[in-house]
Amino acid sequence: MAGTLNLDAVKFGPDGLVPVVVQDARTGAVLMQAYADRAALEHALTTRQGTYFSRSRGEQWIKGLTSGHLQHIESVSLDCDGDSVLYRVRQTGPACHTGEYSCFHRPLLDETGDTPDTSGGLDGTLERVYATIQERLITLPEQSYVARLHAGGLDRVLKKISEEAGEVLLAAKNGDKAELATEVADLLFHTLFALAEVGVTPGDVASVLQGREGRSGLKGPKEIG
Repeated sequence: MAGTLNLDAVKFGPDGLVPVVVQDARTGAVLMQAYADRAALEHALTTRQGTYFSRSRGEQWIKGLTSGHLQHIESVSLDCDGDSVLYRVRQTGPACHTGEYSCFHRPLLDETGDTPDTSGGLDGTLERVYATIQERLITLPEQSYVARLHAGGLDRVLKKISEEAGEVLLAAKNGDKAELATEVADLLFHTLFALAEVGVTPGDVASVLQGREGRSGLKGPKEIG
């Protein structure tokens, strides 16, 4: 990988740094923005670890060494002007120190120019919930529901999925919209929990679904005969 980017082409600023934009290789979401000097960039290229230079501390740092939220670099690209770099990474846990999936979690404006309305879809929500579950599984904080459920083992998580699926069926059968939304949220949460326990990401699921887009002829239920 070290030979794929000519560091002489990188236009480091007067302070010896270049901005680094970090993108989730699975979801495409922008996770964070930091800076790197030449040594940090060389380290990132050599080790595939998300490596940066801290302007406040004046030293090199590797994302996740303290928190466990490591970044495995899939690719490194230089922009057309040579003055910014893109890391595409596989992120473990949340990227933001606040515990959010992405550092860019405070919307100011949406595509229409209005204050964003997040009530219309799940955009980014599942990834953020998944990242929080991962973080809880790493830190196992006291009084955490994730920590308590994890202590019961995978079978306990799978039992919860079965229970929540039954609640979804009942809510749908009764036509209770508010209850159905709540029960589906519970089902999705515990399904994400099971994914995290086994090591499957929402990106893995998205890849399967994306592979099915535009296709027909998928097998349906067997005919009754």
